[in-house]
Amino acid sequence: MSDRSYLEEISIRNLGIIDTSSLELSKGLNVLTGETGAGKTMILTALSLLLGAKSDSSLVRHGSERLLTSATFSIPASLSAHIEDLGGLVEDGSLILTRSVSSDGKSKATASGATVNASTLGEITEPLIAIHGQSANTQIVKSVRQRELLDLFAGSDLQAALSDYVETFNMYNEMKAKLKALVTNASARDSQIADLELLAKQWSTLKPTRNEFAAVDDEIRKLASVEDLRIAAAGASSAIGEEEGGVLTVLGQARKFLEAAKGKDQALDEIATNVAESFFLVDDAHAALVSYLASLEADPSRLDFLQERKAALITFVKKWGGAGNVDDEMAEIAIRVKSAKEMIADLHGGQDRIAELESEIKSIKGKLLAGAKKVSSARVNAAGKLSDLVSAEIAGLSMPHTRFYSDVISPDYEGALKESDFTITGCDEILMSIQAHKDGPKVALGKGASGGEMSRIMLALEVVIAASAPVGTYIFDEVDAGVGGKAAIEVGRRLHALSQHAQVIVVTHLPQVAAWADRHFVVAKDSDGQIVQSGVSQLDEKARVSEIARMLAGLDESISAQEHAAELLAMRGK
Repeated sequence: MSDRSYLEEISIRNLGIIDTSSLELSKGLNVLTGETGAGKTMILTALSLLLGAKSDSSLVRHGSERLLTSATFSIPASLSAHIEDLGGLVEDGSLILTRSVSSDGKSKATASGATVNASTLGEITEPLIAIHGQSANTQIVKSVRQRELLDLFAGSDLQAALSDYVETFNMYNEMKAKLKALVTNASARDSQIADLELLAKQWSTLKPTRNEFAAVDDEIRKLASVEDLRIAAAGASSAIGEEEGGVLTVLGQARKFLEAAKGKDQALDEIATNVAESFFLVDDAHAALVSYLASLEADPSRLDFLQERKAALITFVKKWGGAGNVDDEMAEIAIRVKSAKEMIADLHGGQDRIAELESEIKSIKGKLLAGAKKVSSARVNAAGKLSDLVSAEIAGLSMPHTRFYSDVISPDYEGALKESDFTITGCDEILMSIQAHKDGPKVALGKGASGGEMSRIMLALEVVIAASAPVGTYIFDEVDAGVGGKAAIEVGRRLHALSQHAQVIVVTHLPQVAAWADRHFVVAKDSDGQIVQSGVSQLDEKARVSEIARMLAGLDESISAQEHAAELLAMRGK
């Protein structure tokens, strides 16, 4: 197994215009090209279904009962345990995912043989694959996503500080909630104390045991039915053991007859064995009935005691519990009794306890503040490095004068912080922006970048973050939108650089990008009357020249286009 996962193969059947297709992918840069409408988007749709996307019956190919898509991932051993916990079997590091959608909208999914739901598929695939399309460019303008990307780049140093902060943050909020409850309940303190003390006293007096009600009820039922039980057991014992006509007598006679013919016929010997076994089983049952009869004894005083005990248990639960099963309610009450002493102590403490908690909260808030500062410091350090590295990448993507910034906006830690300043992720807001030229203003992403520029910035971020990111496969859907010329060549170069750290799959219309592929697939469609079929094939070097020539000039037979295609393909070896 490798240290990082990758997608080995994806198969599709009856999805949209695709009849049957299969792609065997490599670890490097995989490129999908084809004419508009050929079905490239359907391949991404198939992957989205495997990532847990909502099923849609309209995706099922016209005239088919269901669509089926499957994918095989190579995963490290660290990811196998979760699959096996679900009931799946990961063999030789291969995770096999399947998803089917019927024409009536019903969906089924499996993970290496284990049946799972769509949300579980999402959990499984989250560390395996990330799809970036135009929607990814809209997500990156959000502060939350920007913080996630920065934290991912920051790595272990930040995660350690953030983990300590989160622990303190949760403790702080728990203590605040406890203090609020004490203050709120101060007016009703005496009543609460009385109720809790009464509960503890009555519990101590009753001394119920685990599942006692069911045991008492069973014994009452037996004692109340002694005569019925005696008649039943005696009748059965008589029927079995009666000297003339009893089951044992009859079976004994049959056994003797069969024993006389033993060894003369195998079939009869087998029957004789069954009869003998039946004889001994019935004999054991008879002995058990005799013993049971001897043990039966009416005990009116015991019955009275048990009925009183049952009534006491029911009365207790009606007062302190709910309307559910008596034993279940008693188990819930037991938990309340266990915490009653602490609650009584808190309530008895009154203002002293409130003052004590306030002091504790003040102390832990100091720790929370220190933890937040440490998180901010780690982010600021990482943000500076990220800004420099992404700016360098952007410069290589034909944006030489553009500067990328990842700024960490924190509150004034020396001033008075508001409660709302503290969140589960710290006190920071992340603002990513660009500066188009040296003397130009810094403008937030989404406001100061075109669609093509946003695509390049997103790509630059992925290239920089990939070395520390756990995701094994990146999929880019027309990340080159709005890009052309030299910039397109540089996009291809960066995608190839990204593929040195992780598997990359790219859907593109640009020949300058396709030329960098380690493995090139073309999606083509054939029309047969009313039926449109789409399929995927891997191109050899000669076919790649023709496909890139088509992408360049719209004509795969153009000599000049083929020469240009060959020139583009030669770049990859430089």
